[in-house]
Amino acid sequence: MKRLRIAAVGDNCIDKFLSPSIGEALVGGNAVNVAVHLATLSHEAFYLGAVGPDLDGRRTRTALIENGVAVAHMQERLGKTAHTDIEVLPSGERVFLFEDFGVCAGYRPSEEDIAALKTMDHVHIGWLDDGGALRHTLAAAGVSVSQDVSVNAGPANLGIEGLTIAFGSAGEDDTAVEAMIDRFLSAGVRVAVVTRGAKGSVAATLEERAETGIMQVEVVDTTGAGDSFIAGFLSVHVGGGSLQDAVEAGRDRAALTCSHVGGFPQKPTAL
Repeated sequence: MKRLRIAAVGDNCIDKFLSPSIGEALVGGNAVNVAVHLATLSHEAFYLGAVGPDLDGRRTRTALIENGVAVAHMQERLGKTAHTDIEVLPSGERVFLFEDFGVCAGYRPSEEDIAALKTMDHVHIGWLDDGGALRHTLAAAGVSVSQDVSVNAGPANLGIEGLTIAFGSAGEDDTAVEAMIDRFLSAGVRVAVVTRGAKGSVAATLEERAETGIMQVEVVDTTGAGDSFIAGFLSVHVGGGSLQDAVEAGRDRAALTCSHVGGFPQKPTAL
């Protein structure tokens, strides 16, 4: 497998699992989870985002470094590191109870950061409230870019024009899945990737289509499963693999994440 240089830009947070059976806090966030999984898959992974000058910010930085993610372009901004309150249901499904985006809100990569992003094989954008500015800048420079539309910031940030790969979640309704694929491809996105809950996922271009079901595992927690799916998919597809191999790699990575609490294995902090 080709070793790629991939950057993940956007959100980080401390996931606080309030369920009595868990009671732990772990580092997470779409962009952070994607970066960590890419590093675990032996790629050169970079994270760009913002943390506060607090214990949670230091913890986030340490977790990324320990997992092999480059953080030279991560910013420290005055304020609080983001956090999310999560309840995990008996089924393993996670429910977001509260989100405080902290210093992630208003984060913008610097000119130096953008210059570094233009050298990447691929850039993935998570939650980012910049009105699509980074997406447009990178697309204009010919950089391969993906974004997870389902976790993005408000309506002003939900555009998909300029994306190479658009990721979205449509649930198990086949009509909604097909509508999302059509919307992505009609906007000029080269590859539309839609997760379908228990039905698995589908990826499509104007010429090709691939789909897969889920891998049956004992589900402990679904937090970060979509993020790890993205990392698995990018690892194969950006490296030149087929759409079918890419969705299967995403499936396998997501199943692995569902087998433990949080977006990636780490030492938790008790609440």
